[in-house]
Amino acid sequence: MPKIPKTYLKSKKYTYRKAGVNRKLREKAKRHLKNFQSTYKLSKYGKVIKTPFNLLYPIGNNKYQVKTCDGVGTKVLLSQLIDEHDTIGIDAVAMVVNDCIRCGAKPIAITDMIDMRNSTPELLREIQKGLIKGVKEAGCPLVGGEIADIPELLNATYHINCDCIGEVVKQNIITGKKVKPGDIIIGFRSSGVHSNGITLVRKTLFKKWGGKFDTFEILKGLSKPLLYEVLKPTKIYVKPFFKIAEKFEILGAVHITGDAYLKFKKLMRNSIGFEFHNFKPQPIFKLFENYIDVKEMFQTFNMGWGFAVIVKKADVNNILSSLREAEVIGRVTNSHKIIIHYKNKRIIL
Repeated sequence: MPKIPKTYLKSKKYTYRKAGVNRKLREKAKRHLKNFQSTYKLSKYGKVIKTPFNLLYPIGNNKYQVKTCDGVGTKVLLSQLIDEHDTIGIDAVAMVVNDCIRCGAKPIAITDMIDMRNSTPELLREIQKGLIKGVKEAGCPLVGGEIADIPELLNATYHINCDCIGEVVKQNIITGKKVKPGDIIIGFRSSGVHSNGITLVRKTLFKKWGGKFDTFEILKGLSKPLLYEVLKPTKIYVKPFFKIAEKFEILGAVHITGDAYLKFKKLMRNSIGFEFHNFKPQPIFKLFENYIDVKEMFQTFNMGWGFAVIVKKADVNNILSSLREAEVIGRVTNSHKIIIHYKNKRIIL
């Protein structure tokens, strides 16, 4: 199997910013979107409820809905390399249904938006395969969508987004307000990189974008050619989440996607902090360690855990006995910090 070039190991380590994504600037830009709050008063049936990750609007009879939207970003560029598009739809569905369940809402409908250079029956048929697999796994129908041919706006063959509507009764909304020191964090296993940090992945791994490796190299530790390792679809966590949510109280829930473990900052209030100590990253992440700063990795990638729930310590054993591929990965502290313990390193995000 090809080995990692020594010259590459000695090179300066990559960051997301060097790859073209300025996390701090993006966060600063988002602060200017708060004017949307002035529209909450237009809610027809009562007050909008804000949770750490979602906004829920009432629809009557003590029920609330949430709407999430997202896409798969530049992962489509990887599918384009081999002209295989039958898994991208799974990623698109996964991103929105996993976001939906963070507040306790069950996905009830999906729509999609596909912008294309040129619509062809063959390409749409392949994309549709993934969308159907995704919604079946999520347990909700795909009820509509839109396709637009906009060749002047696209570098990629297409760009895909999905929207998800979820529903929950008021008493089951996960607000994060009950999280306290001593609570336990349980992680759900990821399938690999999922659909975030792909810009950093492309520019550090693949020669086409300035990286060091050929598209189909099988590097030491990987069971598949590099491209196929990165293209593994994002896991959908709807079924395992509700398997425990219907029996135990979920105090907080995090979809570990963009910004990775920085996501937990949204649950930090007063002195609340988080400490993580159990990481079993797939071989693809171990490959990254050679040329991406370790702290950057925990701010960008899921590192083996794609979703996390915070629960009472007394419920942990019962929860783990009913779930496969789930483990305790950390605990809630009173440090007001996010601390990562990894390979004898203590990293503060």
